[in-house]
Amino acid sequence: MPRTVRFHLEENADPRIAAGLRMHGVDVSTTQEAGLLSADDLEQPAYLVRENRAMVTLDPDFLRLHTSGHAHPGIVFYASGSRSIGQVISGLRLIWEWLEPDELADRIEFL
Repeated sequence: MPRTVRFHLEENADPRIAAGLRMHGVDVSTTQEAGLLSADDLEQPAYLVRENRAMVTLDPDFLRLHTSGHAHPGIVFYASGSRSIGQVISGLRLIWEWLEPDELADRIEFL
């Protein structure tokens, strides 16, 4: 298991967030890169668990994953328009620097 949190950006997250995180050495995938644009509601969580990646999302539907009781590697949520791209990158870097993957597992972090 990796020592640091690995992220996955859902399709509505700005791709500049992934670029900014990668500039700092953060392992991040995107829905587009993973070929999950047309994935159903069960495929995304399966990918997250299989790849051990925390979901970064603006979509409150992913919060239901947590409340449904299904195990997941973590969810990082921010409301659309509530943060600049730089603020999202900074918040994710803090999570990446301070939390271990098992500390984020089955939790929601709000930015």
